[in-house]
Amino acid sequence: MTRRPGSPADSPGFLLWRVTHDWQRAVTAALAPLDLTHVQFVLLACAGWLTAQGLTPNQQDLAHEAGTDIKMTSQVLKTLESKGLLTRDPSPTDARAKTIKPTKTGTRLTRQAITAVQAVDEAFFAPVSIPHLQKTLTHLANP
Repeated sequence: MTRRPGSPADSPGFLLWRVTHDWQRAVTAALAPLDLTHVQFVLLACAGWLTAQGLTPNQQDLAHEAGTDIKMTSQVLKTLESKGLLTRDPSPTDARAKTIKPTKTGTRLTRQAITAVQAVDEAFFAPVSIPHLQKTLTHLANP
């Protein structure tokens, strides 16, 4: 990217957008051989994490954990269910809710996907201090 005085590159928001876009492209490429989109990976990984914590998440819990829109989350979960990667069962405590649980196949695929995404992260963020970046991003995400 060429830097010129007064160019978009002087904007932290523009730079963040560029970096995010480049990182997402790398993650998307790493997940493609696993037949997962980025959002499918995020929701499947969050479902696995919540389940591993002993929780029985519903779609709303999952959307909250992932920071995604509830309606979009529901649509993506339907796709993951059709792929045999998770189950969506009626909640025993709320007739309107569905509980989410990764299948064995979904759990195996999630492990593979996490390994692929971690490799992307290591390569992509290698030029910067990870602890400093995490601290900065955490601060920005939780004002």
